[in-house]
Amino acid sequence: MALRSADQDAPDDDAASGARSELRRQLRERRRLRAAVLVLVSVVLLGAVPLFFGIRTLSRDPVFDNLDQLNVPGWAAAKTVDDVSGSRWCLLDCRLRERTVTSEKSPKDTAQVYEDALRQDGWQPWKVSRCPEQPVKGSYTCWRRDELTLDLWVREPTCVPPPVDGEPAIVPSEDPSAAATECTGSLVSVKVRNAIDDERTRPQPATDPSLTGEDPFPTVSADPLGELTPSPS
Repeated sequence: MALRSADQDAPDDDAASGARSELRRQLRERRRLRAAVLVLVSVVLLGAVPLFFGIRTLSRDPVFDNLDQLNVPGWAAAKTVDDVSGSRWCLLDCRLRERTVTSEKSPKDTAQVYEDALRQDGWQPWKVSRCPEQPVKGSYTCWRRDELTLDLWVREPTCVPPPVDGEPAIVPSEDPSAAATECTGSLVSVKVRNAIDDERTRPQPATDPSLTGEDPFPTVSADPLGELTPSPS
């Protein structure tokens, strides 16, 4: 009977040992899975942060960051709107950066602080023809720095809102004092281009006849037919 009892206990011990081995195997698998998940999360987080800032850096033009650092008072940059077009690497079209700023003071005061800030930032006044392209009201100046050109236009704000569906968005007040109160401050436009894409940096066509050669279309005399030759009788 003792031998039979020992034989019966042996399978039970084997079963218990097998169950413990299986439990240990499952625990090891769970630990490996947990470690793998932690490693994956760490890799994603460590890669996502630089990727986020990298995309942000590529999408944010450094020229705008430079304009943000101009030493102008708060009243001269009450509201700022940026717009960008073209390619930073000049694929098909070079990049054009445009900034519109609302100032709380007059165009004269605003133009002065912006011109002083540009000089402090290393921009040099650029005396060039076609600055501006056509006559405009207000102060229009051109600047150059390194590989960039900058157009600065400071003028009075637009007092009457643009029409919407043929009607003005806001009916102008007939009271002159009210109109004067609403129409204050000034509007600033900044346009920055790559110098290689600015046509004004290239040689301008000359109209000197000595440079163009002979006129292929000479001026016709006042009497294009001249004197008629009498026909023989």
